[in-house]
Amino acid sequence: MLVLRPVELTDLPQLQRLARESLVGVTSLPDDSERLREKILGSRASFDQDVQHQGTENYLFVLEDLTTRRLAGCSEILATAGPGEPFYSLRNRDFTSASRELNIEHGVSALSLCQDLSAHTLLRGLHIDPPLSRTAYCELLSRARLLFIAAHARRFAEAVITEIVGFSDDQGQSPFWDAVGKHFFDLPYVEAERLCGLESRTFLAELMPQYPIYVPMLPQAAQDCIGRIHPDGQEAFDILEREGFETNSYVDLFDGGPTLYARTANIRSIAHSQRGIAQPGTIIDATGTYLVSNEFLGDYRAIVADLGPIAGQSVTLDAAMCAALKVTAGSPVRLIAL
Repeated sequence: MLVLRPVELTDLPQLQRLARESLVGVTSLPDDSERLREKILGSRASFDQDVQHQGTENYLFVLEDLTTRRLAGCSEILATAGPGEPFYSLRNRDFTSASRELNIEHGVSALSLCQDLSAHTLLRGLHIDPPLSRTAYCELLSRARLLFIAAHARRFAEAVITEIVGFSDDQGQSPFWDAVGKHFFDLPYVEAERLCGLESRTFLAELMPQYPIYVPMLPQAAQDCIGRIHPDGQEAFDILEREGFETNSYVDLFDGGPTLYARTANIRSIAHSQRGIAQPGTIIDATGTYLVSNEFLGDYRAIVADLGPIAGQSVTLDAAMCAALKVTAGSPVRLIAL
């Protein structure tokens, strides 16, 4: 059985393996033991804090095979996208110019550096072992974060965003970066993303042009990357799109990948998840597959489970499910159909 749980310091070696295998552009997973150690300690402190309102906490989860103790994936929530510093994006909007004398009005798309999304909650750091892609466990890795937000709503913002990794080729070349960012840093895309993961996106963003970048002046290959998803990021996009997330006018300042946005209260796994009471049982006449979580904080757990009909508030779970979730008879659980 695979279970999603908060990261522990003992996970560091395996977490670094996941970071090493993650997609270029997932800057929240740097392949650096010291940075990952700091991330783990920050996450553990966040789970341990008595938080009454949205702050600067980060919550890092791992997907563990309970039989082999191997980590198969990870994902993260930042309570605030810009904790202690601005969260920079590129806003893609039309600029309109007009001439009364010539009776001409013309709109041109332009990218402008902004901090508009800094106060939102951010989902990031999603990585799963390739054999588990397009399975229920990728749904678990992504959506169990939303069940956690549902259970601990006061810790998070009224809107949630995520950046989907933009297009780069098999050699790690990003046409968008080559046309925009490279002129200001003289760094390859892969190296810029690595520095962003090790240090901060702020110092890179502050060297970006402060004036609008007119899209028609970019090479066609770069224009085609604006809002384009890396093929390996499509599943993450599809899962959240089904949750009610939508693209907007913001894109990533390094690779032009799309930003997804949703009002927290409208997200499917938050708005439509059911609360129930665990009832240990030995026989389950399964009629559907669900994501099931407890409602703990530091001991948060979530699994994929085949369950029988949900009658009222009683949720029948077998012994293995109860053990994985760390629940006993009468414990509150939250669930949603897969």
